[in-house]
Amino acid sequence: MSATPAQQVRHYLQFSDLSAPEYAHVMVRAAEIKRKFKAYEKYHPLADRTLAMIFEKASTRTRVSFEAGMYQLGGSVVHLTTGDSQLGRAEPIEDSARVISRMTDIVMIRTFGQDKIERFASHSRVPVTNGLTNEFHPCQILADIFTYIEHRGSGGSEDKVLDCLKGKTVAWVGDGNNMANTWLQAAELLGFTLHLSTPSGYEVDQAVAGLRSANSYKIFKDPEDACRGADLVTTDVWTSMGFEAENEARKKAFADWCVDEAMMQAAKPDALFMHCLPAHRGEEVSASVIDGPQSVVWDEAENRMHVQKALMEFLLLGPIHD
Repeated sequence: MSATPAQQVRHYLQFSDLSAPEYAHVMVRAAEIKRKFKAYEKYHPLADRTLAMIFEKASTRTRVSFEAGMYQLGGSVVHLTTGDSQLGRAEPIEDSARVISRMTDIVMIRTFGQDKIERFASHSRVPVTNGLTNEFHPCQILADIFTYIEHRGSGGSEDKVLDCLKGKTVAWVGDGNNMANTWLQAAELLGFTLHLSTPSGYEVDQAVAGLRSANSYKIFKDPEDACRGADLVTTDVWTSMGFEAENEARKKAFADWCVDEAMMQAAKPDALFMHCLPAHRGEEVSASVIDGPQSVVWDEAENRMHVQKALMEFLLLGPIHD
């Protein structure tokens, strides 16, 4: 049954929408849900619940991870694109939200402007989750942090699971885009430091991230300096969806921002490499890095599904303690 207006509805529109203790809970739940999946244990807490997926931007990982994840939790999925629905076209977004949220239990939207998802959420009776916007990509950073915990943490209870992040350094090399904005929020919230290195003219707009202080990040002109001593090095494509007209100019501007072996050698010896994918080998990352021993991109990609299952469980059912 869908939530009613009288019930508290939690949305996940940017990383700062959850608290550190709530993230600890989601991480523990993601580990348990993944364990069940790997052991072929049936787990259907969302039986008879329906996820509406709305795509204005094309997707591979977002669609597969949310759709497969919802089916694995016992629910069902309705897939919509702006080409086969009235969203923002002949019908105001607010009206679409009122209708869709009366027929489904949770909504995931992957779109361009953050304002669209916020307008939808403000008129939705059910939780709305950000599958990606130009400004933020919280589900991806959720998966990245879970992947780091898997590889460098000791797991455990909610009061310990985030300890492996304290005092660590994440290096972001590349565009000051939605991923960078979301890493900024995560660093401030979870107690690690973000090293940012972007080409001139492609800097992060720190006002978009809505940070309370500048204590959780440092800016570097030289990307290798940003990677020095880092525990995790991460990047993204140079040209995100919606910016294709800038592709040639970006290739020139970003030429020195390819994560290569020299950058990884500047990081700590056990540093991990992550990329949200799809990747262009020879542009934002060398083949030797993304296909090398420090790369955890395939675990990272799979973990989108597991953390999103934990997130949907939390948004619909609240904290679960087995």
